[in-house]
Amino acid sequence: MDRVAVATDSTCCLPQELVSKYDIALIPLLIIYEDRSYRDGIDMSPTEVYRIMRKKEALPTTSIPSPGEILETYRQLSEKAESILCITVTGLQSKMFDTALLAKDMAKAELPNTTIEVIDSRAVAGALGFIVLAAAKAAQEGASLTQTAEAAQDMKLRVNSIFMLDTLYYLARTGRIAKASAWAGALLDMKPIVEHSTAIGETTPVARPRTKSKALRRMLEIMAERVGDSPVHVIVHHGDELEEGEKLKAQIASQFNCIELYLTDFTPVMGVHAGPGLLAISFYAE
Repeated sequence: MDRVAVATDSTCCLPQELVSKYDIALIPLLIIYEDRSYRDGIDMSPTEVYRIMRKKEALPTTSIPSPGEILETYRQLSEKAESILCITVTGLQSKMFDTALLAKDMAKAELPNTTIEVIDSRAVAGALGFIVLAAAKAAQEGASLTQTAEAAQDMKLRVNSIFMLDTLYYLARTGRIAKASAWAGALLDMKPIVEHSTAIGETTPVARPRTKSKALRRMLEIMAERVGDSPVHVIVHHGDELEEGEKLKAQIASQFNCIELYLTDFTPVMGVHAGPGLLAISFYAE
């Protein structure tokens, strides 16, 4: 039996190969569309979500799984591990952390021999993914629950996520961006850059370039300012922009010393908030 099992939610945007390699349990968030509920990345693909989003009509919303559904994940993991570490998307923009805690309380009576810890990552997307990955690597090496949680908390201080949006319309609509009201009426000819910092725990505006090329250049400048000449770990995300995502990945490969470099879809439940056309970089330096 393993010492620690690691779980997270589907917003982590990790490549499936890493999820499988490190035996990470993914709890899907939900997309609500036309009175039906779809599990993120399982019942609805990124392509389907972004096709719907482009219409800007009867747009989907998102929800979190019930405490009972999260408890079921805890049950399954308790069969193969002595303890469980669940790391969630930022609690300042989602109720996932609170609900995972409720499920933990429910598990006390049912799973008395399984210790469960829940961490609010204060992160989204690949930044959350890197935090989870650090914990999962520690767990796979035989770390205790305390040591596994410490690995996650250490990575929490190092990760970055920067996003270029095709429009701020979707984030403004769902209220997932702080301090953006001043931008609301002036974005017709802009490609806004936003950032999600674990120090803040919310998505905040960074810059308002007028073209995609200027926005991407600025994103890479910010990344260079933060990592310098250090080796880096990078996940590039795209919102139904595979070709552009591949170009950005290639540019990063040529400009930086990448230890890891992946390209992933921006998971559907996140796409409901960010909209199509997104390009993003999640990274940390050695």
